[in-house]
This record gives sequence, structure tokens and C-alpha cells, in this order.
Amino acid sequence: MAKLLSGGNPQIAKGYGNAPVKAYIAAIPGWKSKVGRKLDKLITRTVPGVHKAVKYNSPLYGVEEGAWFLGIHVFTNYVKVAFFRGASLSPVPPGKSKQQHVRYLDIREDDQLDEKQFTAWVKQASKLPGEKL
Repeated sequence: MAKLLSGGNPQIAKGYGNAPVKAYIAAIPGWKSKVGRKLDKLITRTVPGVHKAVKYNSPLYGVEEGAWFLGIHVFTNYVKVAFFRGASLSPVPPGKSKQQHVRYLDIREDDQLDEKQFTAWVKQASKLPGEKL
């Protein structure tokens, strides 16, 4: 069983591929695990062959290994999706960042995820230069 860090974020060893991402999602507590599974499924379906990794206790997704367009992080009351080049997406995701290009989507327990909008953002983000993390 993975150790949970502050906010319930699972502590998963750094790793590349589907297995560490699945381990992270399985270790997320409560309703947030279901959100994690849905996000992973939508991203994988939208970007066939997407590269996955867990770094900094967060699943990362990219079109080439080492260059990431999206990350997920769990907090106490929500799941945060980071679009690393989100300021270039249309429409721009609602969550602002102190970093110029990053935009966020926060998903809370009772939120209905707009799958059409989310997959449109994922498709756009996957075509932009990835972030080297």
C-alpha cells in the first residue's frame, strides 16, 4: 500500500510506463481514484500511444518520453489537472497559475467532468511542445 502524502496524494516511486501510473491511480483514496481512472482512460483514448510516467508523485502524460503536456495531482478536496501549455489552449482552462504557460482544471467530488471539453484540451495540448520535467 502506498503512503499518502498531504492531501491524500499517493507516494509512488518514480517510474515510466503504464504500470506506475496505474499504481498511483489505484492508491488514490476515495472518489478521487474514480476521477483518476476516468482521466487516464480519456487521455489514453484521445492520444493513442501516449507516454506515461510518475514523477514528483504525479502522473505525467506526453507524446514523447521526457516531454509532458499534462500532469495530475491529488489534493484533499479535488484532483488538479495541469496543462503545461494551457495558456495556448482554446478555450483556456479556468485555473490560473503563477507560471506563465500553465493552466489548471480542478475537479471536485460533485463536479460533472465535461468530457468533450476535456478531450478537446488533451488533443490540443498533445500537439504543443512538451514540458521537460
